[in-house]
Amino acid sequence: MQIVEILKAILFGVVEGITEWLPISSTGHMILLNELVKLNMSASFLKMFEVVIQLGAIVAVVLLFFKEIWPFHRPGKGEGPLGLFNLKVIRLWIMVVIAILPSAIIGLPLDDWIDEHLHTNIVIACMLILYGVYFIVLERSRIATRKPRVISLEKIDVKTALLIGLFQVLALIPGTSRSGATILGGMIVGCSRAIAAEFSFIMAIPTMAGASLIKLIKFGFSFTGTELVILAAGCLSAMIVSMIAIRKLIAYIKSHSFEPFGYYRIILGLIVAIFTVLKHA
Repeated sequence: MQIVEILKAILFGVVEGITEWLPISSTGHMILLNELVKLNMSASFLKMFEVVIQLGAIVAVVLLFFKEIWPFHRPGKGEGPLGLFNLKVIRLWIMVVIAILPSAIIGLPLDDWIDEHLHTNIVIACMLILYGVYFIVLERSRIATRKPRVISLEKIDVKTALLIGLFQVLALIPGTSRSGATILGGMIVGCSRAIAAEFSFIMAIPTMAGASLIKLIKFGFSFTGTELVILAAGCLSAMIVSMIAIRKLIAYIKSHSFEPFGYYRIILGLIVAIFTVLKHA
């Protein structure tokens, strides 16, 4: 039986690894997966598990962008202690901190309220459809075709980082998609698709790590052996699949628009809505 549960956990990790980075909402997919494949674990563990498997996805980002985010290097001759630091990377992390502040300030006090009042199938279905339409409209507007002013991570300034962070606040509503909100938000404020995506992925490290830590604290750090194995299996599969998904997405957006994701979101939202209505009929 434990083998079956491990295989289920791996499947959850695969879905997390794909949907966390594509702008299609991991929450909506988890709802459908939960109905089709149920882990035989406690309700409190499942609530924690669905968030904490993001840690595997975070490790994937760290591995893929290690050169861009590691703030230390071997100092040159005569540089002194300051030579230990890569000032360009330090600056990038300052921009990341600025970007995540809005969602932290708003999201932390409202975490329980959001879980209780907004984490519903209908809200998620509505957000899937609403932002699906928004993706399509945006991609057909002049914003998608104008020349970006930010074409490298070094060009992201305080104003740009803060505006992207405000877009991330929208993702506090389940079904929105954190990556979708921040990537499209980055494009709106003048970033190229690739840079908006890279900055979004790096922002995910402290954002998702913080969310995972909150869920772990609420659950408690007392795990059974089975729970640890299930959690590890989900995290590992999420990490492996995330590395593939991130690479594919970055390659895709260099020459393609987000419009297909918009249509996908609308279809998924309708499926979630219909499924919910039929379930409660």
